[in-house]
Amino acid sequence: MTRYEGLAMQLPTAAPAGALGAPGEFGRVDPAAEGIHGVLAAVRRHLGMDVAFISHFETEERAFEYVDCAPNGPLRANQRMPLSEGYCLKVVRGELPECIPDTSKLEAALQIPQTTAVPIGSHLSVPVRLKDGSIYGTLCCFSYLPNPALGEREMRLMHAFAEVVALRMDERSALQRARESAAREVRQAMAQGAPRIVFQPVYSIAQRAVRAFECLSRFDIAPKRPPDEWFRVADESGFGLPLELHAIEKALTSLDDFPAHCSLSVNCSPSLVLSGRLEPVLSALNTPSRVTLEITEHAIVQDYAALAAALAPLRALGIGVAVDDAGAGYASMRHILNLAPDIIKLDMSLTRNIHEDGKRRALAKGLTSFAHEIDSLVIAEGVESGAELEMLQRLDVDCAQGYFLARPLALQDALTFSMTH
Repeated sequence: MTRYEGLAMQLPTAAPAGALGAPGEFGRVDPAAEGIHGVLAAVRRHLGMDVAFISHFETEERAFEYVDCAPNGPLRANQRMPLSEGYCLKVVRGELPECIPDTSKLEAALQIPQTTAVPIGSHLSVPVRLKDGSIYGTLCCFSYLPNPALGEREMRLMHAFAEVVALRMDERSALQRARESAAREVRQAMAQGAPRIVFQPVYSIAQRAVRAFECLSRFDIAPKRPPDEWFRVADESGFGLPLELHAIEKALTSLDDFPAHCSLSVNCSPSLVLSGRLEPVLSALNTPSRVTLEITEHAIVQDYAALAAALAPLRALGIGVAVDDAGAGYASMRHILNLAPDIIKLDMSLTRNIHEDGKRRALAKGLTSFAHEIDSLVIAEGVESGAELEMLQRLDVDCAQGYFLARPLALQDALTFSMTH
């Protein structure tokens, strides 16, 4: 019995080939890809081979997870064939040598249909062994013509490259396990009722009356993390959009409980808008015109035209669009210029001590004047003193929210607040 017999029982339990190999529903990209493609290019360059690839062993198939060859070559990434076919498994089992300088001189190679169909004139293959001892698959390369010069030096190089590949696959498996663990945490949190929604009042400064509430998420479960950390973990685990949509749905179930003059705003990522999942939720509301989507300054937008097009049917429902955290960075100005928001929210870093800081006042005044020029409402966040509120009123800022006015409230307290303020 060779050390490779019983291989099927040694196969790793990591994600299948291609699970992280390309951007998917949540935009995840294989962190090993760049390094592996570099290895394959180096194999071809240093050994003078026509095709190099990683063959990943699954239960009954092998997947050509990474391929490096000329355009229109015989293999392509993610192509599959039965595990029993071809050279790879036979090399691992010891039925074929790792180094075959001339396939025409080896009867076992000639019995493989691909030898003449491709053709394969010379072939090198070594196992990719993971840290736990399991066989991930093989690192292989071949040339269309025989190459009698292939020998011990080339095999040392192949084994060294295979070790590099194994390290990257171990890293990828560890990352995948971490993502799966984080996704379980998020699913469990949602099953336990998280997040809890609280409502922070937004005041009209001139009227000193509540006109809206911002819906905020709170997580009262273990592990203890602030809300932004929960959403970051969910996003990195591939569960960001479900958690975000879940929080929005929970918040908007209370919309009809608030007085008609009060609207609700919810934080929303560009990715969720582009996913198309929001429209069914928002179109089912009795008064969607009382909802505002806040796009944060920190959200990265790759294609503003696509985002604007995805927002169009929501805006047709009467949904408002706000750009959050304006003044905190360059991205907020790009959001404003490209999305023409109904509301611009001044970041708390701009509001803080604005009555004592001429530079903050100048920037806030400029943003407010610009907002009014494009018919946008301005809301100042993070107001914590009467002096700040007074200065914001002098700068013609329309609305404000912050601890000086009211802290985030539980639903029943928010409903009572909306009736009395």
